[in-house]
Amino acid sequence: MNHLTDKLHAIWLRFNEVNDLLMQPEIASDSARFILLNREFKSLNDIMQVRKNYLDKLARYGEAKGMLKTEKDPDMKALAQEEYDELAPAIQDLEESIRIMLIPKDPEDEKDAVLEVRAGIGGDEAGIFSGEIVRMYLRFIEDKGWKAEWISSTDATHGGYKEATIQLRGEGVYGIMKYESGVHRVQRVPSTESQGRVHTSAVTVAVMPEADELDVVIDNKDIRKDTFRSSGAGGQHVNKTESGVRLTHAPTGIVVECQDGRSQHKNYAQALTVLRARIWDKARAERNEVIAAKRKSLVSTGDRSAKIRTYNYPQSRVTDHRIGLTLYNLPEIINGAIAPLIDALQLAENAERLKEGSE
Repeated sequence: MNHLTDKLHAIWLRFNEVNDLLMQPEIASDSARFILLNREFKSLNDIMQVRKNYLDKLARYGEAKGMLKTEKDPDMKALAQEEYDELAPAIQDLEESIRIMLIPKDPEDEKDAVLEVRAGIGGDEAGIFSGEIVRMYLRFIEDKGWKAEWISSTDATHGGYKEATIQLRGEGVYGIMKYESGVHRVQRVPSTESQGRVHTSAVTVAVMPEADELDVVIDNKDIRKDTFRSSGAGGQHVNKTESGVRLTHAPTGIVVECQDGRSQHKNYAQALTVLRARIWDKARAERNEVIAAKRKSLVSTGDRSAKIRTYNYPQSRVTDHRIGLTLYNLPEIINGAIAPLIDALQLAENAERLKEGSE
């Protein structure tokens, strides 16, 4: 066995162990452990599919190599050479994919997420641009087949949002959307500008993994709950009832409001979801500070104040400053075509982590 097959064999043993555990009645009755094991099973199952393909190609490659040494028939030897030449690069590509798959993953990558978009510097233009950023994400989310549910929003004076909070659900949502956290800067002539000058405005994006009761335990005694009359969408019903909910978490000082739903019960549940996510994110940020002292990542620093991307309208240019990538298709990107940016960021981080692993 080579080094990779050794690792894959160990993962295969763990995969079978987890599969057996999931079949046991006592595990099925323990919801907390069942959820954790089921998450692990799903992540291991992807590697198992690649392992099967890899081992099959290795076996065929070995047979072809053996035939080249022993086969006397010219036609059979030619077939063996063809097989050998075809399999060699295919195995090399698979090994590269496996190395990337074996990079330890952030356990939160498979989780759902909470997206927050806030207008920053730039006054009315920042609010307008925050609305465009939200629309960009909603179109990307729709294309991915994910689900988006509004939690709260505050409209800006001239369109867009002062702030918007949206719950995202789908396969691997956080692992893809986490690259969007940071400051997004726009350079253009605002619609409110009468002299045609280019202005710079900014929007802050935060993407947090959705935390459940297993991740964050909140003591009800630490939460102050206030209700208020909602001022958001929903018609007369919203204005007549105190369906809006404000939660204040005493230990951290985090305050969450939710008023978009008609039901106070639903608003409370959604506010609690955001509160858990913010508490978990705060703890993650503190851990990342310790890690950052040892590891300087170009991509996922977790620094929300870092300028990560500029959208330059006069030149139809979008630049991601973390990896120095510039694309000249701003209209498509602002309409939801952000996949090339995220793919490039994932590739850059994988290359960075592979390099670290080899040092």
